Formats: sequence, C-alpha cells, structure tokens
Amino acid sequence: MRLPRRLIQLYVGLVCYGASSALMVRARLGLDPWDVFHQGLARRLGLPIGWLVIGVGVLVLLLWIPLRQRPGLGTISNAVLIGLALDATLQVVPAPDPLWLRWVLLLTGVALNGVATGMYIGARFGPGPRDGLMTGLAARGHSVRVVRTGIELMVLAAGFLLGGQVGFGTLIYAVSIGPLAHLMIPLWTVPAPAVAGQRTG
Repeated sequence: MRLPRRLIQLYVGLVCYGASSALMVRARLGLDPWDVFHQGLARRLGLPIGWLVIGVGVLVLLLWIPLRQRPGLGTISNAVLIGLALDATLQVVPAPDPLWLRWVLLLTGVALNGVATGMYIGARFGPGPRDGLMTGLAARGHSVRVVRTGIELMVLAAGFLLGGQVGFGTLIYAVSIGPLAHLMIPLWTVPAPAVAGQRTG
C-alpha cells in the first residue's frame, strides 16, 4: 500500500505547493526568492507566472546534465504540476484589498508551502529541479548552505531587477521555510520497505 500512498501524497503536495505560491502572489506582500524571479520574468514577457515556473524548471533540469543528476517521477511532476496549480489557483482566488486579508493569505501561503514541501519530498520520488540543482552542486564539494544561499540570492536579485515583488513576505518566507521543512519532512516521509531478512523491533 506504500506506492498508492506515495503517489497520492506526491501529487497532493505538488498541487498544494502551487496553490501556496498563488496565495502569496495574491497577498502582494513579497514572494519567496524563486517566485520573485518567476514573477519578474512574467511581467517582462507578459506570460502567466505558472508558465514561467514550468519553463524555468525545465531549463534548470538541463543544468542537471553536467552534474550527472538523474530526475525521478517527482522531479518531472514538480517541473510541470506546480506551475499549472499556481495558475489555476490564481484563476479562482481574487486579490483582496484589505491589508489584514492580504496578511491572512500570506501566512496561509507560507504555512501551506511548508506542509506541501514535506509532502512531496516525503513521498520519496526525487527532488524538484531547483532542489536537485542545489544538491548536485553540493555533491561536488560545496557546502549545501553556501550553495543554497548563493543561488537564492542570485535569483532574488535578478527577480527584483526584473520587477518581481520583494517585501515582508520574502523575509517571512526566508526565516520560516527552514523550520517548517524541518518539522514537516519527517512527519510526511513514507518509510522505505524493510530489506528482506532485516530484523525489526
């Protein structure tokens, strides 16, 4: 029964991740670094932000080739489904005017993002394109913390220059997602099958 649960958890997690990003877009209080970049590109190119999430994900996957990273089902699904879910959510969730409601959307989006991260990573079908780029570079002898920080600062700066929204939400996401992921990934991780002959208990 682990495989059906893993598949359901993977796809529910990815849809929730896209929805969480859309809530932060509608809040208009700042986005996470990658979405600042996606939004900046969307504004410059006149395309839906979800399309840019997909396009950037595919381009990042190409960077896996020299790093000898192998995508899994979760990697490919991540590259496509999050962008589709983001655009679909934007179609049904309006942008509110009251500041308090914008804060509700922001905080709900950040919390949902943490849960969704735990769900899709815990399903064990492979990392997303952007996470795989970070782990691939780290595997070449670089610190994961340095690699992640460096990449996110670069995409944040590029997104800001392109017109993406940086604000309190960006800071809240930056300080919250690590602790949320630390809590949610173990909670949602599906145990691997026991090896034949391995003693348990």
